[in-house]
Amino acid sequence: MANKVLLSCLRQTVPKCANSIRCLSVVPDIPDKIGNRDIVGHGWNGEAAYLDRCDFPLPAIRFKANTSDIVALREKEKGDWKKLSIEEKKALYRASFRQTFSEFQAPTGEWKGAVGMAFIGVAFSIWVIIFLKVFAYPPLPESFNLENRLAQLERMQLLEVNPISGISSKK
Repeated sequence: MANKVLLSCLRQTVPKCANSIRCLSVVPDIPDKIGNRDIVGHGWNGEAAYLDRCDFPLPAIRFKANTSDIVALREKEKGDWKKLSIEEKKALYRASFRQTFSEFQAPTGEWKGAVGMAFIGVAFSIWVIIFLKVFAYPPLPESFNLENRLAQLERMQLLEVNPISGISSKK
């Protein structure tokens, strides 16, 4: 994390080269991802990034870039909070955070699409099985009928195929 903070400070303080040839004394060009936003903490994974998470509620950087309005509100914030209006407090909150807990934990309805796709998959599978039974598989042999199976069981009992012995044969 210290490396990221150092690089962001160097990005802001070291001037860029005037020509297209890189200066040797300047840190290599690293894209400035955070812009004019304040680094206010460590962050979820140690990087200066904004992410709304309920298990790690404090992001490493503020959500919005510093503008003159927000800077003026932050100066006013250092004084008495009773002098701030509700709109100013909301503006300060929205400058630091994108959403409230109730906003980013609210149900999105994605589960409906997932359940719908699952039903479509099940319906397609059923149609494939019906198609295969009707057109691809040959008809079952006569020995699969209930009458033929009962007759086969009767013959097996008469011929004593796989006789049961022991205590269980007494019942």
